[in-house]
Amino acid sequence: MKPQKPLRPGYKWELLALLCLAFFFHQGDRAIFGVVLPQIRAELLLTGSQEGLVGSVLFFTLAILMPFAGFVGDRFSKTRVITGCLIFWSTATLFTGFAGGVVALVALRSVATAGGEAFYAPSAYSLLAKFHRSTRSIAMSVHQTALYIGVMTSGFLGGWIADCWGWRSAFYVFGGCGILLGFVFIFRLRDTNDDKSLEPPPADAPPAAAPVAEPTLFQSFAMIFRTPTALLLTVAFTAIVCVNNAYVVWAPSFLQDKFNLSLTLAGGYAMFFHHFGAMAGVLAGGAFSDYRARTRPTARLELQTVAMALGAPAIFWMAMAPGLVSVCVAMTAFGLFRGLYECNTHASLFDVIPPRFRATAVSMMTMMAFLVGSLSPLLLGRMKDIYTDGSGLTRGFAVLASLYLVGAIAVGFARARTFRRDRVGLV
Repeated sequence: MKPQKPLRPGYKWELLALLCLAFFFHQGDRAIFGVVLPQIRAELLLTGSQEGLVGSVLFFTLAILMPFAGFVGDRFSKTRVITGCLIFWSTATLFTGFAGGVVALVALRSVATAGGEAFYAPSAYSLLAKFHRSTRSIAMSVHQTALYIGVMTSGFLGGWIADCWGWRSAFYVFGGCGILLGFVFIFRLRDTNDDKSLEPPPADAPPAAAPVAEPTLFQSFAMIFRTPTALLLTVAFTAIVCVNNAYVVWAPSFLQDKFNLSLTLAGGYAMFFHHFGAMAGVLAGGAFSDYRARTRPTARLELQTVAMALGAPAIFWMAMAPGLVSVCVAMTAFGLFRGLYECNTHASLFDVIPPRFRATAVSMMTMMAFLVGSLSPLLLGRMKDIYTDGSGLTRGFAVLASLYLVGAIAVGFARARTFRRDRVGLV
């Protein structure tokens, strides 16, 4: 096989830009269901429990596929995995526009779309970590902003498309654009084993270890369970995922029911204010974390602990605030603290996981978080059916605020008791 041409040093930023585009559609495709849900409900005559089921099955499918996705990401070409899954989930999104009932929605929107999306994160984050060492937090923070921009865009654009041409057209547009991006990836997304194209290791980095045999499947999956800090970070990430999953499915309906907004405004406000705050938090937090972590290794965990502790009252405020302006302010505050946590979600994990296990570690952490988090959309849908006075979603979001306190305690304990023993350094 012809040797691959070494990549120019600046390619790591092109790689970041390409993965940001992929993550934009990864999250935008996922979010448009919640945005156009009122139209789907009216046309297909769905109950609240059925609506929640579609979201829950999607997140459950993501969870059960994650271990396999991580194992694949650690052993096969990450660029091919990323490109293939982008085209697959975008095709499933496009065909969701043809769904005629809840069974088709579950098959296309939940199972097929999640089947493609599951393979993205383990390979993408591992590839970013390989190219970005001293800039790891800021690179992953910029990548995370693509999530927020994708969801914000889907809020206004998806709602506007649905208002103009119906909910099916929103799936056609987002899915078709993702397929086109996949073909761009075939030609532009690259990896290399030539260290000249990567950042040099820091001056105080330990000498490179001698090559070792590939870990077994059991060894790869067991790594996260043998690392207490990784388990505690997984507890916190589970709290984040539970709230996020419920929010992306139900926040537009929450605003529409509470304030009688149009589909465009309900979806736009729900996705814009929260994710604008999150984008500001992730960018500021990423730059701050990279700077502080050079001299204070526990800085990432300290920021995450404070962010979750302050996020809990912001979520409760969002649920209980009586006016639209105050709800939007609370959504922004909630997003800010979420962003301050998420700028270090994977950087903190990689501080305690060796490089050859990272894709699998991401997949295991994501699997456990989404297995639990898949229940939150269904539970809020059930509460919506039970509380016929319209207070079900308000009560549901208020209860979910307590999960952020659990996450803050878990990360704080990791910082105080386990991190220094588990740390592997900047590799």
